[in-house]
Amino acid sequence: MNILSIQSHVVYGHVGNSAAVFPLQRIGVEVWPVHTVQFSNHTGYGHWRGEVFGSDLIRLTVQGLDERGVLSECDGVISGYLGSRETGEAVIDAVTRVKRANPSARYCCDPVIGERERGIFVSDVVPQLYRERILPLADLAVPNQFELELLAGHRTATMPDLLAAIDAIRAQGPGTVFVTSLATDETPADSIDLVAAHGSERYLLRLPRIPIVANGAGDAIAALFFARYMMAGSVAEALSLSASAMFGVLSETAEAGASEMRLVEAQAEFVTPSRLFAARQL
Repeated sequence: MNILSIQSHVVYGHVGNSAAVFPLQRIGVEVWPVHTVQFSNHTGYGHWRGEVFGSDLIRLTVQGLDERGVLSECDGVISGYLGSRETGEAVIDAVTRVKRANPSARYCCDPVIGERERGIFVSDVVPQLYRERILPLADLAVPNQFELELLAGHRTATMPDLLAAIDAIRAQGPGTVFVTSLATDETPADSIDLVAAHGSERYLLRLPRIPIVANGAGDAIAALFFARYMMAGSVAEALSLSASAMFGVLSETAEAGASEMRLVEAQAEFVTPSRLFAARQL
């Protein structure tokens, strides 16, 4: 399986492609990474060095793949943090090129907009671009709860509200929606929920809450869910395997007291999670 991954990249730590590429490779996926930025470290550190790459560089890179005649071998595209309308337009062009070369290829959109604690951290045009141009192209969408509410225009305090918001996103284009970092009035304080939906199928998976803030965990689980879903064709299996793997990685990270995810040290979790959590149908 070949996945084109258009995301940010950091030299130190794990976010964007530096969070997604290795886990995918570890489960046997060939990854074609295209970096939208290259920074020394995650911006959450408060200071960083590096460069935001122009949209023309993204277009040229994908054009080069097209000229090599390999886009017909691309099974899927995943995109993460955009940063600007121009980057979003370049992603749209890339997805269009891939689907033209391989009509069975799927596109997974991780609509990185913000989170409840920090609010919105992208420009105002990006959420609008997701709604109007990007989600209609997507086969899968992987928002966190904050992003789901923003894109759907629905609060998600209760499970019925959450499912209504998921249906609102699916009505915009993606047949499959996977919501991360989720808490409703049914979620215990010591737990975190994840919900995935496809067609009439809706599954919930509940994990014990791990007391750490792990930059890039959302990027990693989005990529794993996408790949596992394409491999198995099962929302429940993709949810179980991706969530269980990340629980193992984050547990290892917390035990080590590390500030960055221990992707390499806990790499066996991606292949065979040490603790397998089962999804239950809603």
